[in-house]
This record gives sequence, structure tokens and C-alpha cells, in this order.
Amino acid sequence: MPKAELHLHLEGTLEPELKLLLSKENQVVLEQKTVAEIKKSYQFDSLTSFLQVYYSGMSVLQKEEDFYRLALDYLKKAKEHNVRYVELFFDPQAHTTRGVAFDTVIKGYARAVSDSQALFGIESALVMCFLRDLSAESAEETLTAALPYKELILGVGLDSDERDNPPIKFKKVFKKAQEIGWHTTMHCDIDQEDSIEHIEQALLDIGVERIDHGTNIVENPRLVEYIKEKGIGLTCCPVSNSFVVEDMKGKEMLKLLQEGVKVTLNSDDPAYFQSYISDDFVALSQKYPLAPKEIAQLAKNSFEIAWISDERKAQYFAEIEEYVADYAEK
Repeated sequence: MPKAELHLHLEGTLEPELKLLLSKENQVVLEQKTVAEIKKSYQFDSLTSFLQVYYSGMSVLQKEEDFYRLALDYLKKAKEHNVRYVELFFDPQAHTTRGVAFDTVIKGYARAVSDSQALFGIESALVMCFLRDLSAESAEETLTAALPYKELILGVGLDSDERDNPPIKFKKVFKKAQEIGWHTTMHCDIDQEDSIEHIEQALLDIGVERIDHGTNIVENPRLVEYIKEKGIGLTCCPVSNSFVVEDMKGKEMLKLLQEGVKVTLNSDDPAYFQSYISDDFVALSQKYPLAPKEIAQLAKNSFEIAWISDERKAQYFAEIEEYVADYAEK
């Protein structure tokens, strides 16, 4: 089924094979010496343990070509999953803090975005994420570094370790981003100590257009009504959730979907969770009774809350309707 992916971290697409190859090319010493050993190291049971593996793996990304190859490899896989449009999260601070220039990062990624339509028939765009466990000043410095490339960036987000790093900490930099004209979203990870407070801050104090993860909102009917009224969607990631909670938050996703919230499914960090976007659809439908119309609605929602024109949305909706009609005839 045609779909959009709106919650995808480029650094989370670093497959073991490319990680090993780049480590040799860039003479980066890894603890793991084989692809099998790298795969085995992708084990975690919390956001914190995941981030430790996630950030250490980035050391192999050093040259503009490395970032280009990383993004292009993902886009090639996305085509196999019939992704028609994707908004690509990237974490510049994870690279600039280890000595890689902002220019190097964005030029590599932007080149892949430029090539994606011709090579794979995929429309794509970049969403720059600030690391919430770094300072607000660091986020503002990153925004300043991005200004020469502002036309290459569609929006900004907020990710990384949420503990003691509420959305309000970044109110100033997000206001600047909004004034520039960038779209805004924020991670509100599942089952955090202050999940509801953080969701409320993101929505009411920051004024984000989307929430990444965010399924804990089901605990607060007032906020559920608010996002329904405003048309604010959630970019949910069932398989990545399953590494932290057994039920992948599927009940919450379905409840919200059935109440009319614009829930979407996404792969988050597919190389680390070994699950690309179609796998997330399969995983959720295997564990919970998803009707065909609900699967189609999830796909429609992904385009509905994408940062694209109404004309493009209509074209993608038509592709889904055509797919559904063909499926019904079989």
C-alpha cells in the first residue's frame, strides 16, 4: 500500500553492513569485528540503553559521502516498502559535537534528498532535530548553523533522552524556527515520568504541528479532544515501542485511531529494530485486530499530516484508493 513515513531517524538506518564498511574506510575502531557481532550489540530494553548504542554507532559517519550513502541506502529500502513520501529526521548535534562540520552532514543528506525522486520515485525532505539532553544554547547554535541551508530544511524536531528535558526548555529556539517558517514537531516518548505534562507543553506552550510517539495522550481526554479539533497527528512506532513495552502500545494506537485521531505508523530506527515500515504494519496487525479500512486509514493519515500541499495529498489519497480497489477485486 502507498504510504508516507514521518518518523524516521536517518542515523537510525545505519545497517551493520554499512557500519562495518565505513569503520574500515574511515579507520574507526569498533568493539565489534563482524556484522553478526554488530547485530548482537543492537540489544536494549529502554530509551537510555538504546541511545548508548545509537550514538556510539555514529562514529563511523565522517565524510559527506558517508551521510549521502546512509540516506540513499534507506531511500532504496523505502522504495521496496512502497513509501511514496518521507520526512527524514537528522541529528546534526550528534555529529558536530564530535568534530564533524554541520556543512558536511547536511550536504550529504541533501544530495540524497535531491536524488531520491529520480532514483527511486520517492519525494523526501529533511527535518532537523535538536538533542534535548544538550543545552538550549546548543540548539540555538545549531539553528544558526542551519540558516545558510534553510531552504533545504522543511521542519525541526526534538529527540533524545527526555528525562529532565521538557519541551519548555526549548521554547525560545522553537519560536525562532517557527518565525523562519519551519514546521515543528517534538518527541514525547512513551511512558516517561512526565509524559502528559510534556505532551501538554509541546501542544500548548510550543504549538507543535505533530507529536512523535505521544500515545500516552490517551490518558488525558482533554488533550485528545484538542488534537482532534486541531488536526494534530501522532507519528507512532509500534515495533520500536515493543523493545520497551510488551504490548507495543497497540491498544492505545487503535483506541486513538478509532476516536478519529490522525495516528500514523512509522519505523523510527529500522536498522536497530530490524523493522522497516511495512513490518510495523504487519506487526501491529498480527497482534491486534486491524480491519482493512483501518489499515487504509493509517496510510491516509500519513499523507494527511505530512507537510505537503493539499494537491499532493489528494494525489496520494487517490493512489491509496486505487490500491484498495485493486485489493478488493483479488
